[in-house]
Amino acid sequence: MKYLSYCTVAIIALLFACKMPDKQTVASDKPATPLAEIVPDSVVVHNQRLNPELLWALGRISDFTVSPNGKQVLYGISYYSVSANKSSRDLYLYDLNKNTTHRIAQTPYKEFNETWRPDGKKIGFLAKKDSTVQMFEMNPDGSQLTLIKGIPDGCTGFIYAPKGSKIANTADVKLAETTADRYKDLPQASGRVIDDLMYRHWDEWEDDKFSHIFVADYNAQTQTATSPTDIMPREKWDAPMHPFDGMEEITFSPDDKNLAYSCKKLTGKQAAFSTNSEIYLYNIPSKKTTVLSAGQMGYDRQASFSPDGKYIAWTSMQRNGFEADKNRILLYQIDSAKTKDLTADFDQSSSNIRWSNQSDSLYFISGIYATQQIFSLDLKTGSIAQVSEGDYDYTQVYPANGGLVGLRMSMSAPSDLQFLSPQARSVRQLTHQNDTQLKRVKLGKVEKRWINTTDGKRMLTWIIYPPDFDPTKKYPTLLYCQGGPQSAVSQFWSYRWNFQIMAANDYIIVAPNRRGLPTFGQEWNDQISKEYGGQNIRDYLSAIDEMAKEPYVDATRLGAVGASYGGYSVYYLAGMHKHRFKTFVAHAGIFNFEAMYGTTEESFFVDWDLGGPYWQPQARNSYAASPHLKVANWDTPILVIHGERDYRVPIGQGMSAFNAAQMRGVKSRFLYFPDENHWVLQPQNGILWQREYFHWLKETL
Repeated sequence: MKYLSYCTVAIIALLFACKMPDKQTVASDKPATPLAEIVPDSVVVHNQRLNPELLWALGRISDFTVSPNGKQVLYGISYYSVSANKSSRDLYLYDLNKNTTHRIAQTPYKEFNETWRPDGKKIGFLAKKDSTVQMFEMNPDGSQLTLIKGIPDGCTGFIYAPKGSKIANTADVKLAETTADRYKDLPQASGRVIDDLMYRHWDEWEDDKFSHIFVADYNAQTQTATSPTDIMPREKWDAPMHPFDGMEEITFSPDDKNLAYSCKKLTGKQAAFSTNSEIYLYNIPSKKTTVLSAGQMGYDRQASFSPDGKYIAWTSMQRNGFEADKNRILLYQIDSAKTKDLTADFDQSSSNIRWSNQSDSLYFISGIYATQQIFSLDLKTGSIAQVSEGDYDYTQVYPANGGLVGLRMSMSAPSDLQFLSPQARSVRQLTHQNDTQLKRVKLGKVEKRWINTTDGKRMLTWIIYPPDFDPTKKYPTLLYCQGGPQSAVSQFWSYRWNFQIMAANDYIIVAPNRRGLPTFGQEWNDQISKEYGGQNIRDYLSAIDEMAKEPYVDATRLGAVGASYGGYSVYYLAGMHKHRFKTFVAHAGIFNFEAMYGTTEESFFVDWDLGGPYWQPQARNSYAASPHLKVANWDTPILVIHGERDYRVPIGQGMSAFNAAQMRGVKSRFLYFPDENHWVLQPQNGILWQREYFHWLKETL
């Protein structure tokens, strides 16, 4: 690993110190002014509807934590500069007693992984500028910024041990050989020699490095970490697991002597066809590792010690290879080494586990009826109760100051911090990050409808109307097809598939929670597996056909749009819609099942959902629903969008669909991103996406 010289470290620390602003305090009902890019008045004053430029100018709150005394909330806000085509991130502190917030870190670097030191006297965080990453501490008011000695450049994440005697950090370790290592005389050769599967993942190719966990002794007085120990020496696995897991997958025991973490210790073909990660317990004094989740064959993640040290709770999926299985909460009793499923009778998935300070209950997030809510679980009685309510999505929760702090969003508002008092059954909004911008923007009404399906079920469908909706007029209407395939159409605020920006362009949006989506029980969720072209497609048609009966819906101007499985849905509907739709938009959609099975990276995904490989007889019914088999019926304009770095649904899927449309003589367009993956993450690309999307709809609908 690379270490900086003491001279270089001193220079970086000086740069940080010179750039640190004085503490700024503002009242809680006034949002902090975006620092990276002030929203021009012209963006909103001259257009009272949501537009792409304003959408990308909004501040995005993320990753909050609560102080050890429960009275302060630490959080970050990201801002995107369209002109610079990048983001910056600053740190803020909310005082729950004073109801004030102030910015505590604004530097030319990107601050992340902010967390409280266990004594509450300091806040630690990582900061990145160019390729340099360092760990810093500062006072809660933002003063006395100090570089932590002993944590080397290249740290990707860290946590403090509860008693403050240790720090665990993650860093990449070179363990594999490259062609340049093998052939010293070919240093510029770019070829890769591949002998097994899982050679690429989501948007990156496997390289010679692996993310490992290190434990170091820590002295709070000198702010120095010493003796870093790699707890996974020579192990060619990633912890946290790539690409989405972070430091929430690593946790210290209350006595600082043990470390629990999740890892999928499989390689090659085994890794490609399995979701079987485990919870490992590393004893720091003895340096021994044991497996806690043996026998649990699916994903095991998010381990968390109870404050009294008696238990470890984690989330667990039962079925190996099924990435959308029910997420259970398992409780491991340390003295007896027994494991219990706390949610055996709870027909919902669970995530984001948080212990109460008394270790007698758990708080967690669970989806119910197309929303994400906070629940509590009483360890003594086993009872589960819903704590929050309303048409919202809560994405994080922490106990704080006699109540709970949650991060909440909806289809009509981006994320803000909320304080929930379960006893008083009240909710108080803490931050108002984007109120100044959004209060000048007209938003559309969001309506909840229950629509009957062809098999006699009731399906929750969100209807989003244009601002200034006039029921005497007729509006073009979009059927929104959700991806996942098991990902609920909940109350999310998206920066790409944003329903309010679609409504702002005078479209009605019909967003059904068709079969195969969670938050309606496991049976509803599981239906889609091995039946992509089945009841879930009929559910889509039930939703749009029902809405087409409304006098304000122009039934001659219907469109279908979606990404990932939603993109598959669009391709499939294009071959069997019987002239319902006038236009289609498919982003990162699956077009050819056989090609998808042979080129995607996590093979367990297609193996489970399609029922096996295309050469096996039992999977024939699944492969018969491949959209490419119905191209002979394509006759409707289609916009295809795809990114080159999408290895989950590889670029060939989008190219094949566009080429087929062109060969059929169907009006079609291909929006290609050479530097984007399964999503569109860069500001200018995001705005380009929106402009081309609405240009296509205006042209064809």
